[in-house]
Amino acid sequence: MKNTPSVEQHLEIYRRMLLVRHLEEGLGALHKEGRTRGPIHRCDGQEAVGVAATAVLEAGDKVATTHRGHAVYIGKGMAVHPVVAEIFGRATGACGGRAGHMLVADAEKGVIGGNAIVGAGIPAATGMALSMQILGTGNVAMCVFGDGAAQTGICHEAMNMAGLWKLPVVFVLEHNQFGLTVPSEVQSPVEDLSIRAAGYAMPAEIVDGNDAVAVYRAVSTMVERARRGEGPGMVECKTYRIEGFSTSDMGGYQKPEDIAAWKARDPLLVSRKALLGDVGEAKLAGIEAAAKAEVDEAFAAALSDPMPEFSLDEACNPYSEAH
Repeated sequence: MKNTPSVEQHLEIYRRMLLVRHLEEGLGALHKEGRTRGPIHRCDGQEAVGVAATAVLEAGDKVATTHRGHAVYIGKGMAVHPVVAEIFGRATGACGGRAGHMLVADAEKGVIGGNAIVGAGIPAATGMALSMQILGTGNVAMCVFGDGAAQTGICHEAMNMAGLWKLPVVFVLEHNQFGLTVPSEVQSPVEDLSIRAAGYAMPAEIVDGNDAVAVYRAVSTMVERARRGEGPGMVECKTYRIEGFSTSDMGGYQKPEDIAAWKARDPLLVSRKALLGDVGEAKLAGIEAAAKAEVDEAFAAALSDPMPEFSLDEACNPYSEAH
């Protein structure tokens, strides 16, 4: 089938999804011990969206994501250690310990970063696409955002401009069924949010967001047409937020049967089952063990890394003798 990832590409997607899952589980455990800096927005169960979507991108392409963006960071090629170190505010972090888990960025990897403002990555990606179009770079911008952000005014304004100017941007809607603690059916009068794309003259496709291959195929098609200068596209990935809004979420608003049903369709299980016949149990077991070891080593190193040192610029200090 067109745009289907090769077995090797799927294996790499699976490996990166494993990295993200172990990262999230590790952060969750450390939060319970009171060792994280504030609440953590986990993406357990949603890894296929961020990892498979960014697997389509080239080195010069750029991506903006949300406060739940760990899968995008790892998917676009960031190493685990600088991500973990940044989350723990260490000097070795991707942003020198200044960003925290929601705002991790790596310009060399094309990761413009997450955003603590719901929907703010959407106009940022659209602006990047405008720059790419003007400069003629041939690159594509991507925005990963949630169903809550899809209800914001800036989402519609950005998509309107993207459609009007045929910008090379792909909107990846990570529809995880909740905005904070509010289920999507009381946020929107329509179930499939991507039907709105037609109003901005852009194609859209709805896919199973727990199937990494399906996400890759759909996003690849949209990225290719954007790169050819045919304008923006949208992919709505139906998935589910297994964990709460953040590690401070008290829960109680998600139905246990819904969580169980979605866990049975865990994206890691879906990919593992698909890959098993191609590469065998031994190959998968080796990848799984290596991924766990890589994340464990990243946590151990990050937690022993030094905190950043800050110095005060006396020329800008209003309390210095110079003022």
